[in-house]
Amino acid sequence: MKSNFTYFMPTEIIFGPGTLEKLATVRLPGKKALLVIGSGNSMRKHGYLDRVTSYLKQNNVDYVVYDKILPNPIADHVAEGAKLAKENECDFVIGLGGGSTIDSSKAIAVMAKNPGDYWDYVSGGSGKGMEVKNGALPIVAIPTTAGTGTESDPWAVVTKTETNEKIGFGCKYTYPTLSIVDPELMVSIPPKFTAYQGMDAFFHSVEGYLATVNQPGSDVLALQSINLITENLPKAVEDGNNIEARTALAWASTAAGIVESLSSCISHHSMEHALSAYHPDIPHGAGLIMLSVSYFSFMASKVPDRFVDIAKAMGEEINGATKEEQAISFIKGLKKLIKNIGMEDLSLSGFGVKEDEIEKLSRNAMDTMGGLFQVDPYKLSLEEVMSIYKNCF
Repeated sequence: MKSNFTYFMPTEIIFGPGTLEKLATVRLPGKKALLVIGSGNSMRKHGYLDRVTSYLKQNNVDYVVYDKILPNPIADHVAEGAKLAKENECDFVIGLGGGSTIDSSKAIAVMAKNPGDYWDYVSGGSGKGMEVKNGALPIVAIPTTAGTGTESDPWAVVTKTETNEKIGFGCKYTYPTLSIVDPELMVSIPPKFTAYQGMDAFFHSVEGYLATVNQPGSDVLALQSINLITENLPKAVEDGNNIEARTALAWASTAAGIVESLSSCISHHSMEHALSAYHPDIPHGAGLIMLSVSYFSFMASKVPDRFVDIAKAMGEEINGATKEEQAISFIKGLKKLIKNIGMEDLSLSGFGVKEDEIEKLSRNAMDTMGGLFQVDPYKLSLEEVMSIYKNCF
């Protein structure tokens, strides 16, 4: 066990079926919210927006709605949302929806209080890595998906479209002050997106367990999250109204977000960010799935030790005389899980990715999200990254 680490997790989490109604009575961090939702119609169609605004009125909180966030959020909308927050004198931000919406809320909260361009504060790629001197507006997260874990971490992933840079940014100010995680809001997610989002959470935990900055708290939550997702994701994909499975996945996602906060993702996520930066129609979870077998097969061959623990958490039988042989049990379990959620036929070529893009994608991953490569359990070369991409075709 590591004996030196920092545990920082400042978010209040209200968890469980039916907990959205607590928005009417809980103490909120302000009196006028910028309420951020996606550009689609789901928050209105399912009545979630009406419920949230009704509860805010009961709590004597005013609001302004910003509804332009894309599935792969962009920096232009961060600037637009921050401008709206300032013009309307909003004193906190609510993100209602999936990871893209809540991530955008965090970025908007920063830019509502700081000068310049959002990319001035981003580290990596063409970002300037400036200090966030003025803090951020308080953030309230209300996730309607189980995947990103953004309700319990500081990270915001936003794309700068002009340069095809999709980079994660976060600091101590971008942790949500409050997150309300109500699994009842997740029953409307279609099977395909349930699968994509659940696997995003799965890989947050796998990567957080493998990262060199892991710590005791992240290890415990990572293995629990992996176990819950392996058992419950196929159930939720088969029956979206299975509230027990949805609740297990909601906690697994939130736990995986804490894992990201205490530990880190590794370069698997960097490589996917490159994919969906150049191909924004690729859902993040789908990109991770398509890269996963090639990526983790390579990693398991180099640093097998912790893969055995993950395989055990998945309920896999451990076979083999050496650690390298035993680590293959995780790859078997991963392939089985992907098949159990109906995603075994996903392909990069199916999303229009071509083999002649491999070097461009590899360089983008290492240039824009190089920090995650630094916490890999094995240091990848450019040639090895290219080889991992190639084996996905």
